[in-house]
Amino acid sequence: MIENPVNVARVADLTPGTALLIGPEVSGHPTAIALFHTGDGFRAIEDTCTHLGASLAKSRVVDGEVDCWLHHGKFCLATGEATEYPARG
Repeated sequence: MIENPVNVARVADLTPGTALLIGPEVSGHPTAIALFHTGDGFRAIEDTCTHLGASLAKSRVVDGEVDCWLHHGKFCLATGEATEYPARG
């Protein structure tokens, strides 16, 4: 359960298959967050790729993974964990 929920966007702000960059000033999180509207609903992970710092909000979701647009490192959208090199951590 979320202790202190924060409204960061309206459902209408994201159509299915799109992402939205949520800045720290909106979320209260210390870093930017990428919010994705998938076929299963909404998922959010930290916005920065662990390889070279690219914005993950510019990336697409394929089979539950965020495929970084810069070098195609992948992250599990459910956990945020890196799943394919060059992403790490």
